[in-house]
Amino acid sequence: MLGLAALLLDPSASVWLGALVATILIGAVLAGVHHAEAIAHQVGEPFGTLLLAVAVTVIETALIISLMLADGPGEAALARDTVFAALMIVLNGIVGLCLLAGGSKHHEQQFTRYGVSAGLAMLAVLSILTLVLPNFTTSMSGPYYSPAQLLFVATISLIIYATFVVAQTVRHREYFLHPDVEDERSALAEQFPPLARGTALASGALLVIALIAVVLLAKALSPLITSAVAAAGAPRAVVGIIIAALVLLPEGLAAWRAARRNHLQTSLNLALGSALATIGLTIPAVTVVAMWLDLKLALGLSQISTVLLILTLFVASLSLGTGRTTVVQGVLHLVLMATFLFTTLVP
Repeated sequence: MLGLAALLLDPSASVWLGALVATILIGAVLAGVHHAEAIAHQVGEPFGTLLLAVAVTVIETALIISLMLADGPGEAALARDTVFAALMIVLNGIVGLCLLAGGSKHHEQQFTRYGVSAGLAMLAVLSILTLVLPNFTTSMSGPYYSPAQLLFVATISLIIYATFVVAQTVRHREYFLHPDVEDERSALAEQFPPLARGTALASGALLVIALIAVVLLAKALSPLITSAVAAAGAPRAVVGIIIAALVLLPEGLAAWRAARRNHLQTSLNLALGSALATIGLTIPAVTVVAMWLDLKLALGLSQISTVLLILTLFVASLSLGTGRTTVVQGVLHLVLMATFLFTTLVP
């Protein structure tokens, strides 16, 4: 807390103090998601899934808005860069690492393809309507939606995400369950044992504290992030990658652990759920704040990014369309992830 106070009072503080606050920020993100997961397993579905999604969305939106309010060029495209980076990290980075880790240990892994196919279809619709279509509308020139179009896209994003939550938790739960349900429940019960009422209330209070800390820390660190990227001579899109990587770190670790214990279904549920929440909840939240504060949102991707997005969706539909995976699919997704990072730094 002393480091945060010093940084808020003196944004030009030393590098080591900024590194300390960044470390505290990562810890706050991890703590917030941990408490959200613990409470989610107590309240059950669909409220548990919604709680996790809302917690992650608060963190991501806080980071995006904090940087959008900073002075300097490029903030209008920050939401786009962050959402696109999150999609690439999830579909290529997290999925690739899970397939590689699980395939190297268990040779071949299986999952229920119906739920994964539904999630990929929703993700394809959301990503194209949000990140590609703005380049082809005529109401406004450039990669922008008009206010009416932006509200429409934000509304349908919420509708599609709500449909996914209902399908996953109520209508078609069997499509998203690990083949060995009892084994998965035992693993979850071991990781998150039942909480007493007082402990659950304490976790709820700590979750609120962690989210408030993330918002304050993000506001304090925003000048350091943008100045560090500029000093390194890196493109502004790197800021979006940093935000997305930070937000997705806890879910990525959980997905990797699940793949290692041969529960690939859980890994894919976490990955696709995070990607859908990134668009389905973050874009509407950022839209509301941007319209309230009269900020512009550049959502349309560049040609290079559009090609990578379409290629990623195509490869994901092939690699996850059979219900069986090996290290081969993992390597392909990691190659796409490396390509995304390389073309971001060397466009």
